[in-house]
Amino acid sequence: MKKLTYLALVAALALSGAAAGAQTLLNASYDVAREFYKDYNAAFVIHYKKTTGKDVKIDQAHGGSSAQARSVNDGLDADVVSMNTTTDVDFLASTGAVAKDWNKRFAFNASPTSSTMLFLTRNGNPKGIKDWDDLIKPGIKVIVVNPKTGGNGRMAYLAAWGYVKKKGGSDADAAEFVSKLYKNVPVLAKGGRDATTIFLQRNIGDVLVTFESEVVSVDNEFGAGKVDAVHPSISIVAENPVAVVERTVAKKGTAVLAKAYLDYLYSDEAQEIAAKHALRPRNAEVLKKYAATFKPIQLFTVNEIFGSFAEAQKIHFNDGGQFDKLYTVQ
Repeated sequence: MKKLTYLALVAALALSGAAAGAQTLLNASYDVAREFYKDYNAAFVIHYKKTTGKDVKIDQAHGGSSAQARSVNDGLDADVVSMNTTTDVDFLASTGAVAKDWNKRFAFNASPTSSTMLFLTRNGNPKGIKDWDDLIKPGIKVIVVNPKTGGNGRMAYLAAWGYVKKKGGSDADAAEFVSKLYKNVPVLAKGGRDATTIFLQRNIGDVLVTFESEVVSVDNEFGAGKVDAVHPSISIVAENPVAVVERTVAKKGTAVLAKAYLDYLYSDEAQEIAAKHALRPRNAEVLKKYAATFKPIQLFTVNEIFGSFAEAQKIHFNDGGQFDKLYTVQ
């Protein structure tokens, strides 16, 4: 037994989890997080077996975060959601799928990790892109996610807007800047992984604006050296909120399992796994350990610039909002 490898143990537990009697939990998540949750789920299955003696099988559903939230609202029986913006969880709270006070059910506003937005350029950074100002230059093609369908896109938009405000610009200056940026967008992606596919497989664009964590995924999937990661001078704090889907767990009897699953995201082991996937851990010691991964950037929060995510959603992303006014399909 001592010689049983970690992978063999995971495989054995996965097989036992598939056996009759094992509870199944579905996590509806945003698409850029798929590799992190693949590793996290394997660790949680082992932890849950060790601490409870029970087998469990974890299933994942990935897509643009807003599309995922709508799927859960429309009946997808996810036990938990793990998103990349609070507005998607707030939407589910407004319809009764998750608790109204979901952000008080777990530490750090129910966000066990955070991220930020940076730029991926082609190897060698041939266009010399260094900061947000470079994205509005004539001829630069920028790949971003549609803020209507994914939190990745909303965070990119808000990061660009906030960059102007942090440098002393007015809302009018920010609107002009962001309008110029989106004029350089040849196609809007549906979600973070779709944006990466457009950039690397379809070979469209000079720069991809995406989450910091996507760097690791690109290196793993496409091979190291395909892209350069460029950290802008200023960017946004992107919290990764989680919540129990109360409607589902009441029906399936999985409330205890769902809470245990989300609680374990705050464990030392899970925080290490997050850091290895370039998700910023809440554990200060783990964050310090991975200082080489998490470059120093001047970070601002959504609340600091926009008041709240709900306010940002209302003004910028609801139908007829700022985004609709400044973006027209090419």
